[in-house]
Amino acid sequence: MLTITVSSLSGGQGKTTTALFLGRLLSRQGFTTLMLDSDPQHNLTTYLGFELSANQPTLLEFLKKTVAPEDCIYPTLDNDNLFLIPADDQLDTVQDYLSNSGVGATLLKRRLEAISKIFKVCIIDAPPQRSQICLTVIGAADFLIIPAEASVKGYGSLVRTLDLLSGLRDVGATNASILGVLPFRDRWFGNTQAQESRAAVDGMRDEVGEKLVLPSIRESERYKQAINKRTTLSQLGYTDLEYPFEMIISKIRTSVGSL
Repeated sequence: MLTITVSSLSGGQGKTTTALFLGRLLSRQGFTTLMLDSDPQHNLTTYLGFELSANQPTLLEFLKKTVAPEDCIYPTLDNDNLFLIPADDQLDTVQDYLSNSGVGATLLKRRLEAISKIFKVCIIDAPPQRSQICLTVIGAADFLIIPAEASVKGYGSLVRTLDLLSGLRDVGATNASILGVLPFRDRWFGNTQAQESRAAVDGMRDEVGEKLVLPSIRESERYKQAINKRTTLSQLGYTDLEYPFEMIISKIRTSVGSL
């Protein structure tokens, strides 16, 4: 199983959007895909149409190993290839558990080993804070996708995320490589890119190099429409907007073969 964490250390950077559309596209291309919601705000869980009852196991129980791993995995609606380990508000309580475990940064990686033969790909939606949960989801990753808004704020989020990744690598807490930096809400007026967006994307290229900056997610209401209708962009007739995610899948295939 290939594990990809979508991480960026600020809110509003497109993490959940990226994870959601990438997971849906992978699953529809035939890859058995596990989505993992590691954000206590649980937007990914909500977007996938889940309303959990109080006694249903989530990522909290998966990390604490209080139930069998399979009991935390749920099928999604209308897609036989897409599954979810959900989150809810209680996930925040796992922070102390991870901190006190002594192996917090590598704990999720070890937990995922039990189900690694079941799925081809695991897509993790990371929280926006530098927290114990954030450390363990980066520690579990083979690759990192860093979405960053095409703005000054987004550029700052990218720099902080790169610093965190470097620090975790230095202490042997992760072996993750950067699959790509994904500019988010890239603003264009017709064929002209907004000045702030252009400056931010140029800054991203300066940080990681041209090859690691992916085609942008342009500012568009179509993404929100697809999320609200729980469908894909291509099913709504906007196949061109899926291009960034197609490029990510192409990079996945190039990096690890046909999975």
